[in-house]
Amino acid sequence: MAYQALYRKWRPAVFEDVYGQDAIVTTLKNQITSGRIGHAYLFCGTRGTGKTTLAKIFARAVNCEHAAEHGGSPCNECPICRSILSESSMNVFEIDAASNNSVEDIRRIREEVAYPPTEGRYKVYIIDEVHMLSTSAFNALLKTLEEPPSYVIFILATTDPQKVPQTILSRCQRYDLKRIKSDVIAARLRELSGAEGRKVEDRAIDYIARTADGSMRDALSLLDRCFSFMTGQELSYKDTLEVLGASDTSVFSGMYRSLCSGDVEGALRAVSDTVAAGREIYQFTNDFIWYLRNVLLCMSTRDASDLLDASEENIGRLREDAALTDKTFLIEMMSRMAELSNRLRFARDKRTLLEVELIRLSTRELAKSSGEQRGIQDRPASQRASQPRAELPKPEVRNGAEAREAEPAVTAAVREKSEIEIPDGTAASKASSAGQADRMQVLRENWSELVSQLSMSNRHLYENAFLKEEEGRPMVIFKSSMGFRLASTNKEENGLTRLSELCRDQLGLELRFGGRVARRGEIEKEADRITDEELARINFPVDIEQP
Repeated sequence: MAYQALYRKWRPAVFEDVYGQDAIVTTLKNQITSGRIGHAYLFCGTRGTGKTTLAKIFARAVNCEHAAEHGGSPCNECPICRSILSESSMNVFEIDAASNNSVEDIRRIREEVAYPPTEGRYKVYIIDEVHMLSTSAFNALLKTLEEPPSYVIFILATTDPQKVPQTILSRCQRYDLKRIKSDVIAARLRELSGAEGRKVEDRAIDYIARTADGSMRDALSLLDRCFSFMTGQELSYKDTLEVLGASDTSVFSGMYRSLCSGDVEGALRAVSDTVAAGREIYQFTNDFIWYLRNVLLCMSTRDASDLLDASEENIGRLREDAALTDKTFLIEMMSRMAELSNRLRFARDKRTLLEVELIRLSTRELAKSSGEQRGIQDRPASQRASQPRAELPKPEVRNGAEAREAEPAVTAAVREKSEIEIPDGTAASKASSAGQADRMQVLRENWSELVSQLSMSNRHLYENAFLKEEEGRPMVIFKSSMGFRLASTNKEENGLTRLSELCRDQLGLELRFGGRVARRGEIEKEADRITDEELARINFPVDIEQP
């Protein structure tokens, strides 16, 4: 007999074998035992959560001769159950909507439902990936789905219910299958490993369960790969990492410490060693995000042992790592790595993208500014200067050139900070002694660093804006009315207020910023033109722009 994959070999045959969907299983069993069976069901959920499996079990249960005696589950012994299991029954039809999505396919179903079942009580149509049906096919299905014959049951399954028309949704009993918890998956993997006569280290099981991301089928596929690698031997945690292209937590701890200390070489060496060991960059990045998540939990809670999938030894290391930085830098690190993970999915040169992001994160300036922010927060309240809030105005919506002539609506005096304690030798002390004429110069020299500490949603807007002094105050000038509008309606962060706080805490300047849209002709087109030097730094051929 040909080899059968684990997820097919151990596909649940009764409701009791379905893991992680207890509420839905109980509801379906009660409907069968009480005879309150609906005519249309919709099973929603991500891959591998049991949609098709539940549909097949339900199709057998409604036709089984002894379902009531088994608490609503099929007996799998009666003739009708055996014929459905062998896929020879004319009562159950499984249709893949991805390849049978035309209106003709649905019309064929409408013609077939006119004939009652030859055996059993119900004809069951299982339509998988139903969201792939065309609009015409949905319309053809609508009337039959609304008033089918009493002996017909439709079971629709989809991973994307948002694409199913509301007219279809309203005619179905909808069941949302949730992601299966990692501990539930791990328990099932241990059970099946024993049934297969294989020994597997607990850490290996736990890692596979977490990597499966809530999908039982993915977990069994990963376990199948690992069994093939270690034929007839015990599967260890190290072997699992080798097969799945993953890295041990010690690697992530070392790279994390390099980022916190500003050790660029150490962070890049971790990537180099990972690539040399044949690890996959995308998986490596996602695992590092999970490690950062664990560090954040240790930093935010007194006892996170019940929230962490880690041993006591690893939890101790996580607590040591949590003491190396503050939440601001850690959350920034997680945000950047999560954004990088989305770009890596379809990127060709994944290693370069990861190395560039690590260089940005491991710069001493970023780590230092994070530490300075923490030190300022730790000061007594009497030493903190109060900062008046600088509010961005609501822009007046205008069209065309009128938007370029918008007048400034935020005005405030700029005054030099004198009462805050400023350490010697810092940019703040220089700014404090620079005087009225030099503060804009100090602000411009530190502008890039200040903007880099804004939220992600504001950073791009302010990087593309210009800083200018107008009547003794700093003014942020946005190139377009759209950029100004986005900045003024950003609920996540008031950029002008945040810039004022950063200037106060890091430069020793008490400033209130204004904001407006650039006037017509104020920003020359030449300022936006790419230069020959910038072209030379691009690593793919382009035509040099002609003047």
